[in-house]
Amino acid sequence: MSPRIALVTCRPGPEVADDRDLPVLAAALREAGADVRVAVWDDPAVDWAEPDLALIRSTWDYSWRAEEFLAWAAKCERTTRLANPADVVRWNADKRYLGELAAAGVPTVPTRYLAPGDPADLPADREYVVKPTSGAGARFAARYTPDERDTAVRQLARMHEEGFTAMVQPYVRAIDVTGERALQFFGGRLLHASRKRAVLAPGTPYDARKVAHPGLEPWTPTDAELAVAERALAAVPNPTGLLYARVDVVDGEDGQPAVMELELVEPNLFLGLHPRSVRGVVEAVLAAART
Repeated sequence: MSPRIALVTCRPGPEVADDRDLPVLAAALREAGADVRVAVWDDPAVDWAEPDLALIRSTWDYSWRAEEFLAWAAKCERTTRLANPADVVRWNADKRYLGELAAAGVPTVPTRYLAPGDPADLPADREYVVKPTSGAGARFAARYTPDERDTAVRQLARMHEEGFTAMVQPYVRAIDVTGERALQFFGGRLLHASRKRAVLAPGTPYDARKVAHPGLEPWTPTDAELAVAERALAAVPNPTGLLYARVDVVDGEDGQPAVMELELVEPNLFLGLHPRSVRGVVEAVLAAART
């Protein structure tokens, strides 16, 4: 019997990017003999008990409907296999996980958190970034100098009014030179890596739509980048349950790679940039569906 696979996405919308991986992956899985359905996560007509595997791919509206999405993930997992598992999805959906990685000794970009009701404790001596703990595609993210404090405070107020906890990080200047590297893992192995330029340009409003992956290009990761990525993945709760992961690293002030973000919910695979990786993804997905 052909493995039944649901590729999970979201409804189109003005703030939702096109998933260019989705048709490529669906076609490749069908060619390999799978029974594939593209399903919207909040579609009430979908019976999640039907597929052997529900593979989260582009649920890119989840960050502003986080609790609803996490409830769906838990419910879906009670009827079929969900990748990644619901407990990993819940943990990774809130970027306060960076504090846990740092506590586990993983090099990370230093991060502080400002919840609704907290004072606007912002750096006065360096450039910094403000963004939500639940967000994607640089939504509600902006870069500030100390002289732009009033604008940053207004952003915090807007985020807190909408119930978001903010995270404050020093702006990593090396990203303007060496960029941000994304190491993609699938089926427990490094799939490929990419590099992109800085997303946050000075003066860009926090509520402006950004290009999430500017200047994307293939990248060969260094031994140090691989080591940091592997340490980050080992610190994830239930790491053996991961089917896919993306570890985003930048060069810290010491010149060594540090984790900027860990994407375990719905990372873009960049298959258009790495067409040779399609086969490896298909093999891992089919193996997961048959487990």
